[in-house]
Amino acid sequence: MEKEVETRVIKPPIAKVVSGRIFKPDRAYIHKLWFKNIAIAVTLWLGVMISTVGLIYILHAIDPIEFASAWRSVNTWGWKLNYWTIVCNLVWLIPSLVLTPIYINSIEYSVISKSGESMPEIYVKKGILTITRKHVPFRTITNISSNAGVFDRLFGLGSVSIETAGYSGSNQTGPEEKLEGIRFYEEVRDFILNELRKFRTPYVTTTEPDKYEEPVPRGPGLDDEILITLREIRDLLKKPEGE
Repeated sequence: MEKEVETRVIKPPIAKVVSGRIFKPDRAYIHKLWFKNIAIAVTLWLGVMISTVGLIYILHAIDPIEFASAWRSVNTWGWKLNYWTIVCNLVWLIPSLVLTPIYINSIEYSVISKSGESMPEIYVKKGILTITRKHVPFRTITNISSNAGVFDRLFGLGSVSIETAGYSGSNQTGPEEKLEGIRFYEEVRDFILNELRKFRTPYVTTTEPDKYEEPVPRGPGLDDEILITLREIRDLLKKPEGE
C-alpha cells in the first residue's frame, strides 16, 4: 500500500492584506524586543559573574599561597564587579528600551498589487532621525521566505524576507528587505507570492532596443561596406513572400 504524501494547503490572502494598504508591525513586536534586550543584559551579567568566580577558584587551585582564600577574594572583588557590570548594562539597556517603541512606531509596510494604479512593488518606511523609504519592484524580486525565530514564536510573530537579483549579486549578505514583527506574516507572504505569479511581462524602458544585434566578427578582407551588404541580403531573405 503506497504511503500517502502529506500536503499543506496554502491559505488564501486574508482581508487584512489589501493592495496599497499601509500596515505596521504588531505591538507585540515591541514586547519581543524588550524581552530580547533584557535577556541579553541578564546573560551578559551572568556570564561575567560566573566566569570571574570560576577564574578566581582556578587561580586558587594553581597557587594556593597567593590566593589563600578564594572565597575571601570573591567577597572582596565580586561586589565591585557586580556593580559595574550592572551599570554598564544599564547604559545601553535603558536607551534601547526607550527608543524601541519610537522606532517600531515609525515603521510602515505596504504591498501594491499588479492591479493597482502604481507599479507593483513592496514599500517599506522606517527610521527616527533619518527616515528611509524603500520601494522594491516586483520585477527585481528573486526569492521570498518567511521565518519565525524562538522569540518570534513566543510572541506569535514572524517576518517575510525579500531577496532581489541586484542585491544578491552584490557583496551584501542577507535579504534586500524584511517585513518584521507581523502577526499575519504567512498571509503577507502568500499575498506577495500570489501577485508575483500574476506578474509575467517584464518591464521594458523606452531606451531599451527591441532586438539586440550581435556584432559580426571581423576577418581578413571584410570591411564595413561588405558587412552592410551582407546584412541587407540577410534581411531580404528573412522577409516573407508578398511583401
